[in-house]
Amino acid sequence: MPLTVGVIGPEDLVRKVVAVGGQAGAGRLLPLPYRHEDETTGVVTGAASATDALLFTGVVPHSLAEAAGVLDRPAMYVPYSGATLLRALVELLRLGHDVSRVSIDTLRRDEVLETLTEAKLPTEHIQVLPYRPGLTSQDLVDFHLEARETGRSRVAITCLGSAFHVLEHRTHTVRLAPSRHSILATLQALALATAGRHSGDAQVALGVIDLPGADDRLADDVRILGGSLAALPDGRRLVVTTRGVLEKATDRFTRIPFLEGLAARHGTAHIGFGLGRTAAEAEALARRAVNRARSVGAAAGVVSMTDDVDIVIDGAAGGPDGATAPRGGAALLARRSGISPQTLDRLRELASENRGEGLTAHAVAEHLSVQQRTARRILKRLERAGVAVPTGIRQEGRTGRPPIVYRVRL
Repeated sequence: MPLTVGVIGPEDLVRKVVAVGGQAGAGRLLPLPYRHEDETTGVVTGAASATDALLFTGVVPHSLAEAAGVLDRPAMYVPYSGATLLRALVELLRLGHDVSRVSIDTLRRDEVLETLTEAKLPTEHIQVLPYRPGLTSQDLVDFHLEARETGRSRVAITCLGSAFHVLEHRTHTVRLAPSRHSILATLQALALATAGRHSGDAQVALGVIDLPGADDRLADDVRILGGSLAALPDGRRLVVTTRGVLEKATDRFTRIPFLEGLAARHGTAHIGFGLGRTAAEAEALARRAVNRARSVGAAAGVVSMTDDVDIVIDGAAGGPDGATAPRGGAALLARRSGISPQTLDRLRELASENRGEGLTAHAVAEHLSVQQRTARRILKRLERAGVAVPTGIRQEGRTGRPPIVYRVRL
């Protein structure tokens, strides 16, 4: 039985999403338009019996539904990426507008500044109001009008339809719309998450592959990830899969099986995977990961997670056998785990002293003089890097949850 996805947003964007998804054969898409975002909760509630999952055309209606507690099924929103902003800025330049003084709402400030910097456009006078729960359409309107009246902005760029309809009569205004690739990537991620909603493998995984040229064999390479491959507007490739599949294919994030082959064909190859609860979060982490991969070496991959963990996979690294230190030594392990070489040296001492007993977060915390939650995070990073394996729990006479014991080999 085909998946039924309810598409929620303003009518014009709902039509676009349904058209793009229909052309790509993305299952049954049910249009659920509203006239104003304040109607979001009612639309979601009214569609409860007719949909398997919900796709919002932007972060605002998704946040409103989430705050109202009406999201009882898989739900995601289509992100507005830096590439979407760049296309709007290019069009403004073509029409002769000054893009050095622009006010922008909803997008993250770091994403806006990164987009402008890569395009070699000035950033010092750019005004940004990132979206946060509780912001209203009137808040966005007031932000843009104040920037206009104080001379800090000559053009308003908004992601919210209701704000656009007010601003277009007061100042030159551009309304952003989600790109085709963002729509398709989010639909694919939503379908995967819905299919695996009862599984721990359902966390969304998006990968960005950065190669210096085209590669006709790439689709065959990524088939091991069981997902789809799409072209990004900047020439890079986007891979959509789930955490469970990615973790299995990469031997628990210790190797990317096709990385060395890509490097051999192209000289350089950089891959970044992001793991998130939504497609937007996973894509932002994937872009962060691929940028870090470029700083590691000619061939490298990075997996970025929501808890601020980056696992670096060098192109020369192989997979572990149980809990075994990776080829390449301490420097490679430090890059892969995100743990400093000095801390790894101290952990190596501790592991040698406790060779027969294993390590717990309590022992690591005492040895490093850190809090236990920091110690647990360190052990998790070592586990993801393939050099620590949980072997059981230990009853130590204290109340609370018994600690996990790790076998660590550095």
